[in-house]
Amino acid sequence: MTFFRTFFTPQARAAGLAAALLLAGSAAWADEYAEVQRLQRAGQTSEALARADKYIAANPRDPQMRFVKAGVLTAAGQATQAEELLVQLTRDYPELPEPWNNLAVLHASRGQLDKADEALQAALRINPAYATALENLGDVRVRQASEAYQRARQLDGANARLAPKIEALRGALAGAAKPGG
Repeated sequence: MTFFRTFFTPQARAAGLAAALLLAGSAAWADEYAEVQRLQRAGQTSEALARADKYIAANPRDPQMRFVKAGVLTAAGQATQAEELLVQLTRDYPELPEPWNNLAVLHASRGQLDKADEALQAALRINPAYATALENLGDVRVRQASEAYQRARQLDGANARLAPKIEALRGALAGAAKPGG
């Protein structure tokens, strides 16, 4: 769903950038994140992935570029490869909540709301103040509630309490899908 938000927190972005600068020994590598993202936005997915792969080959433990690459893969419709990369990030960097958040986004986009909920819970165990994960958890749970009410209405169509709840959730889901929502 487009209303789920994905990104590294400023602290994690700064830590990843600092690590990259130390590993690479050059400020030029820091520009690689922006260049890969620019190429992806320009529709040059192959070039973006090649550039990310080149950087990762030189800096295999850099979590930021691996995270950026997962975003490029997701945008390119290669969700399976993105998921594999994010899962590996959760193993290599268990202290980072962002890969869990983005795994949740992938699961939610596939309608796997229980898996999305679990991934968001993992992100929040790592960082209970991770606002994006909390927002996404709210979105997932609203969708789960909507599905539960819809199933209840199928089982008990005469239940007058369900219609206002379903309409309220439709409104919440519509508001969540708006940019900035």
